[in-house]
Amino acid sequence: MNEGRPTKATWWSRRRPGGIPAQGGTPFDALPVAPQQEAAWPPVPEASEPGSEPAPESAQASESALAHESVPAQASESAPAPESAPAFVRVPESEAAPAGPVGPAAPAEGGEFAESLLPPESSGSAEATEPVDAVEAPAPDPWRNYDPWAAAAPAPGQEGHLHQQGPLQQTGVAVLTAAQRRRRAKKILVSCAVALALVSGGVGGVVGAYLERNGGLTDIELPQAAKEAPGRAPDSVAGIAAHALPSVVTLHVHGSEEDGTGTGFVLDAEGHILTNNHVIAPAGGSGTITVTFSGGQSAKARVVGHDGGYDLAVVKVSGVRGLDPMPLGNSDSVQVGDPVVAIGAPFDLANTVTSGIISAKERPITAGGEKGDGTDVSYVDALQTDAPINPGNSGGPLLDSRARVIGINSAIRSADGGSDLETGQSGSIGLGFAIPVNQAKRVAEELINTGRATHPVIGVTLDMNYAGDGARVGTKAAGGGAPVTADGPGAKAGIRAGDVITEIDGTRVHSGEELIVRTRAHRPGDHLRLTVRRGGADRTLTLVLGSADGD
Repeated sequence: MNEGRPTKATWWSRRRPGGIPAQGGTPFDALPVAPQQEAAWPPVPEASEPGSEPAPESAQASESALAHESVPAQASESAPAPESAPAFVRVPESEAAPAGPVGPAAPAEGGEFAESLLPPESSGSAEATEPVDAVEAPAPDPWRNYDPWAAAAPAPGQEGHLHQQGPLQQTGVAVLTAAQRRRRAKKILVSCAVALALVSGGVGGVVGAYLERNGGLTDIELPQAAKEAPGRAPDSVAGIAAHALPSVVTLHVHGSEEDGTGTGFVLDAEGHILTNNHVIAPAGGSGTITVTFSGGQSAKARVVGHDGGYDLAVVKVSGVRGLDPMPLGNSDSVQVGDPVVAIGAPFDLANTVTSGIISAKERPITAGGEKGDGTDVSYVDALQTDAPINPGNSGGPLLDSRARVIGINSAIRSADGGSDLETGQSGSIGLGFAIPVNQAKRVAEELINTGRATHPVIGVTLDMNYAGDGARVGTKAAGGGAPVTADGPGAKAGIRAGDVITEIDGTRVHSGEELIVRTRAHRPGDHLRLTVRRGGADRTLTLVLGSADGD
C-alpha cells in the first residue's frame, strides 16, 4: 500500500499517430518499430507454420513486464511515424481467427519483441509487423474510481487483461489495525451511549415537566381496596358493637329547670331500661323522658325507681315491640387488662363506640354532692377503664369481649377535678369509672320489684374529718345522739365510739368514704370480718350487715 498516496494505474494503449503521447503520458520512443505496412484492421492472425510451436505462456506473461522496462532510446529515432493508425481495439473471442496463437511473439534477436496483437504490415505476411508502443494512461482519480466490489484483474493472456489491472483499493487513508478498529468501535459505542443518555434525560425532563404542569396524560385514579364482606369476628370491637347497638338507647330528659342527655340499655322485653340516677334527675316529678333507639324510633318513658346512693335508675317504655335485651356478665370475673368497649351518646352523639381495657378494680369513688347535705352523694366501688367516656355516656354499658355488660359508665376524672359525668365538662383524660354490674343487677331488681333499693349498713356514725389512716367511729352522732346505733349491726359486733376500722375482709381501709364504698359493694345480711384498732391494739370483729331503705 502507498500509505495515503493514490496508486497510479497503468493502461495499455496503441501508439497515437505522429508520436503524440496519450493524455498525461510520455511517448514511448524507445521501442524499435518494424516497417509499417498497410493492412486491414482488425488483424487476422495467420495460421501457424507446420512444425512451429505456440509461444510459451512465459512469453505472454513477460508482455506486461515489458511495458515497464527501459528500451534503448536510439531505436525510436529510426522508426518513422505512420500517417494514420487505427485505434487499438481488442478483438472479441467470437471474431478472432481460430488458428494461430494469440499473444506476444517470441523474443527476436537483440532482445526485441514483436507484438502479435498489433495490426500486421500486410494481410499476407506474418513477419512484417510493427510493435506498438505502450502508452501510459492518465492517472485516474482514486476517489472516483475506487470500487471495493470490483472483480480481480485477469491474468495476462486472458480476456480483458489489457484493461485496468484490478480494482483500485487505496482510499487515501492509512489502513487501521485490528486494535485500532476495536478502540474506534469502543469510542463509537461510548459516544452513542452518552448521546442516548443525554437525549433520554432531556426527553424525560420535558415529559415530566409537562405531566407536572398538566396533571398527567389522563385523569388521576387512586388505588383502592375491593369491597369486603361486612361480617367481623364476634370478639372484635366491630363485632361487639354490631351485637350490642340494637340494645342501647339515648335518653333526652326535659325538666322545668334544666335538660339532660344520657344513655341506657334494655334489660328485658317488657321495656325496662337501666341508666344513671343523675341522668333522669333533671326531669323531677313533672319533666319528660324520651328514649331513642339505635334504629331511630322514639318512645316516651316513665321512672320506675331510682337511688342516689348507688346512682342507678330504671325507666320503662310501653308499646315498643322487638326489644333486644342486653345480656349481663359477671363483674367479679373481670381482670385488670381485659379489653372493654363503651357505648354511649357523648355530647348527644348517639351510638358512639369507644374501646379500652380495665385499668383497675374496686376503685372507691364518690360522685355528686352538689346539694351540700350529702343526700346526692353516690359511693361506688368502681371498675376503672381507659376507654374514652365523656358527658352523655352516663348510664351506657361497659361491655366485655363477648358483648356482655360488666359495668354501667357513671363518672370520669377530668382535668378540672370534677368526677360527675354531667359536671366534669372537660372531657375524658383516660380515667373513667363504671358501677360493677353485680351491684347494679341487685339494685335494678329491687327498683323494678319494689320501686326502692336497700342499702347494707353497719349502724355507726363515722367521723368524716378524721385525717388518719382508716375510718374512725365518731364520738357522737348528728343531733347529739350516740355514734353507735343501739342493737344495730355495729353494736352487736362490739364496735365502740372512737374505734378505728382499718380492714374489711383483709382489705385495707384508708378513709371513711372508702369504708362506705366497701360496705355498699355487699348485700344486706352479708358477713364481714373487721379489723379494729382500739387503744393501740388491733382486734378482729365479725359483723352481719343490716339493711336501710334508699331514697
